[in-house]
Amino acid sequence: MGVSDSHTYGATIEAVQAMFADEAFIRAKYEGMGHRDVDITECTRTDDGLTIRSTRVVEVDLPGFAKRVMKPVNTMSQVDTWTDDGAGGWTGTFDVDVKGAPVQLSGTMTLKPGDGSCVHAVTMTMDVKVPLVGGRVRDWAEKNDVPKTLAAEFAAGDAWITDHP
Repeated sequence: MGVSDSHTYGATIEAVQAMFADEAFIRAKYEGMGHRDVDITECTRTDDGLTIRSTRVVEVDLPGFAKRVMKPVNTMSQVDTWTDDGAGGWTGTFDVDVKGAPVQLSGTMTLKPGDGSCVHAVTMTMDVKVPLVGGRVRDWAEKNDVPKTLAAEFAAGDAWITDHP
C-alpha cells in the first residue's frame, strides 16, 4: 500500500530547488502545519543534490482504537536526500523515524521541470509494527493524516513561491 500525490508549482525547477534548500522555508512549512520545536540539523546543497535532516514535534488526532497503542504527540526525525536525475530534474528519498513509536515512514520524490512550472511527485509508505491493529492504524493514516499532510506541504510551497518570487 502507500499514498501517492503530485503537485505543479507555478515556478521554475530552479526556484523550487532553491525553496527546498532554504532553511527558512523548511521551518515555515513545518510550523505552518502546527509542528513545534522544529530543528534543522543539516541543510546541505551541492551542484547535484540536497540533504536535509530535521526533527520536530508533531501532534496527531488519533482515532480511538489507535490511542491504546500510540501517543498523539511524537518527535519525528526526518532525512530527505535529493539528487540530480541527469535529465534536468531531481529524484529523492525520505525516511521518517517516529521516536518511541512503532511507526516508520519512507518514500520517494521526484521534481520534474515544465514550461515555467515544476511537478513535485511523492510516494510514501508507512509501516506500523503493532500486532492486530497496525494495519488499521496504517489504513487510517493513509486515508486521513497522510493526504492532509501532503496537501499542507504543497500549499506551503505555493505560499512561499507567491511570497518569495
